[in-house]
Amino acid sequence: MNLLAAEAVEASGSDARLITAAILGIAAVVLLITWLKVHPFLALILGAAVLGTVGGLAAEDTITSFTGGVGATVGSVGLLIALGAMIGGLLAESGGADRVVSAFIDNVSAHRLPWAMGGVAALIGIPLFFEVGVVLLVPIVLLVARRSSLPVLLVGIPALAGLSVLHGLVPPHPGPLVAIDALGADLGRTLLFGLIVAVPCVILAGPVFGSWISQRIDLPLPATVGGGPADDGSSPSPARADLGTPDEDEQRAAVATSTATSTGTPVRRRPGLAATVVTVLLPVVLMLLRAIAELTLDEGTRLRSILDVAGTPVVALLAGVILAMFTLGVAVGYDRERISSIVGGSLPAIAGILLIVAAGGGFKQVLVDAGVGDLVGRAAEDLNLNALVLGWLVAVGIRLATGSATVATITAAGIVAPLAADLDSSTVALLALAIGAGSLFFSHVNDAGFWLVKEYFGMTVGQTIKSWSVMETIISVVGLLGVLAVSAVV
Repeated sequence: MNLLAAEAVEASGSDARLITAAILGIAAVVLLITWLKVHPFLALILGAAVLGTVGGLAAEDTITSFTGGVGATVGSVGLLIALGAMIGGLLAESGGADRVVSAFIDNVSAHRLPWAMGGVAALIGIPLFFEVGVVLLVPIVLLVARRSSLPVLLVGIPALAGLSVLHGLVPPHPGPLVAIDALGADLGRTLLFGLIVAVPCVILAGPVFGSWISQRIDLPLPATVGGGPADDGSSPSPARADLGTPDEDEQRAAVATSTATSTGTPVRRRPGLAATVVTVLLPVVLMLLRAIAELTLDEGTRLRSILDVAGTPVVALLAGVILAMFTLGVAVGYDRERISSIVGGSLPAIAGILLIVAAGGGFKQVLVDAGVGDLVGRAAEDLNLNALVLGWLVAVGIRLATGSATVATITAAGIVAPLAADLDSSTVALLALAIGAGSLFFSHVNDAGFWLVKEYFGMTVGQTIKSWSVMETIISVVGLLGVLAVSAVV
């Protein structure tokens, strides 16, 4: 009996130490990012050092754990982010995004424009990072609002919702990829479920909420396009131009869109609409076909083997890059040197993202190796708390504290990763989505995206909180409810 009591005391002391380590490690990251304004890459490295030291890991073990996590994350997630950025670069540079937007907007009645903007933003947001998508769509949003005499937020909120939902829930964006890698989730299945959950999120946070909030915030049309935030190198700046006549608006919107990553060479021909849509959707379709094949075809059959290879994320995205080089490069008149310049030029902008993701992978691995994940798993069992809800809550807490959706996803995935071992494949995929949804909760003043939206739309802090912050919260909550609904039927 005394032996059992001693073991209980020892276990209790160990758990207390791990809890302290986790709190101090995460607190170090939060304070470094929010108070001392340290770059998240360095903050995650230092936070991992604090976590490992307090958690009882030897210095050598902490270093080994961190570097191993960095290598594993870059090898799996970093490659996919780079390939996705290349497709996005060609889409932006060629004017393909403008082609898709124009085709939809020109053929939609005024009262359906908010729905069209949400759908278009979701489509072109598949390969584009959120910041680039905002830059591309801001001139179009302002143009549409002016031409149709609709409130800016009625058109702008659906566009922002479409971009944000894709950024948080659908690969190949960094957040979903990190969660998938950390949890060992199936990418194709996560993509399939993510697209299902994304639909109600875009509808409710976009056209529905946009219609409601546009009646309560009287936002004047900004006098300039892209006259807000200064370019810090993390994302391209849109062309600055006073809004003029309709013809001038069209030219400037097209220029701002097609030259978001431009180095000065004009596009010779506009890419075809069908070719652009096929290019954007090809990686998604290939990964979805693989997921469907895994659910419906017997292993070892010829078709299943072909789809298993074609739908492998790196193969699917590589196929998308190669197709984009022709449909968004050769087809618009670019030579080989120009195409190579665009593809290569898309990589420097994501260097910061790759470093943060890599350091986050190291931080996550230290969390796991120190035993924090196992402790959280045991606590969840004792509390009888649903794993999906737990993942969402952890991500929400870190999101509110750090302001970074990527940091929230990385840290939350590392904390709840041990829970994935006891879950089936579908539930693990849904856990990745629950974490992604939580990472979007209530963007506020410690989030760079908050200021990006505020400045581009010319809003006050209060107006941005009432519109953008509430929109993000709707996406997060509806995302969790969608995940729980899907979990009830799979």
